[in-house]
Amino acid sequence: MKKSIVKMMSDATAAAAENKSAQKPAPEQKVTAPVVNSMGRALSHMREDSIVSLDPSKIDPSPYADRFETDEEAAEALEELKLSIQDEGQKIPVLVRPHPSETGRYQLAYGHRRLFAIQALMSASSKPETVKVKAYVRKLSDTELIKEQSLENGVRENLTFAEMALWAVQLRQAGLKQREMQPVLGQVPTVISNMLKVADSIPPDIIRAIGRARNVGRPAWMDFARLFDDPNAEHRIRDAMETPVFRAASAQERMAMATRAARGTDRKPAAKTRTAEIALNGSTVAKMKTTASATTISIPTAETEFASWLAENLADLHDDFQRQRNTSAGGDQQG
Repeated sequence: MKKSIVKMMSDATAAAAENKSAQKPAPEQKVTAPVVNSMGRALSHMREDSIVSLDPSKIDPSPYADRFETDEEAAEALEELKLSIQDEGQKIPVLVRPHPSETGRYQLAYGHRRLFAIQALMSASSKPETVKVKAYVRKLSDTELIKEQSLENGVRENLTFAEMALWAVQLRQAGLKQREMQPVLGQVPTVISNMLKVADSIPPDIIRAIGRARNVGRPAWMDFARLFDDPNAEHRIRDAMETPVFRAASAQERMAMATRAARGTDRKPAAKTRTAEIALNGSTVAKMKTTASATTISIPTAETEFASWLAENLADLHDDFQRQRNTSAGGDQQG
């Protein structure tokens, strides 16, 4: 399990106090200092708030989505958290606000994975009414909610560039200026500006269809965004997105496929892999696997002698094949 948000926030607050007493703060702390201050304020709020137990089914997700939760990595992390809560209980409360338009309901500010895990446990429980989620309840405006949600992002180290780009757009929609995003995102203004350019150039559903893309950084996303200067690029990408090959590919592969499609150089989807077994007297003597690029033959170790014979005679067999094909072609032409 990762270090809890409260522990990380507490460590950050202690570090801020120590840095404040130092005579010459390190230059790189200029970006992170506001984040540390925000964490300190959040800790103060937590000490003042009371923890309550709520019905998980009455808590809706935050209206601002900061994470891509559709990839395999996210699903595995959620399953691990669910098992941890099942075995050890919920250790860290979530933060919610009263729902702005529905009486008796709440909206999540942070702790979304904890909430999803507990809701999953509730669905699987024989007594769902006994499953509760520990929460702090606080009245928050939209801007305050998105800032509180950003605190959780601020102590997580694995937000990808794609996730941060779409998160930056939502921060802007919530009314934050770029200078206010700097401490929230922990990034310098130039990087934030590039994030917004990428998110403004690429339709968000295309970014999400490609996925978190952990190994795809800022340069690749910026190059991809420039391809949308071609008015036909989006249409070609959407055609590629509809293929089974695209949907089955990894995020990094989907990025490459979308880039080729945007440039108009995308190849047709690769043919499906075909396999065949060659059997004799009920025993498999060889297997053939055909892909778009080659056909491979695998021979069981029990047929070592056959494998040796085939290796010695394969050239002759190929010659026989060529002669038969040429003879057949000549006969067809005469007919």
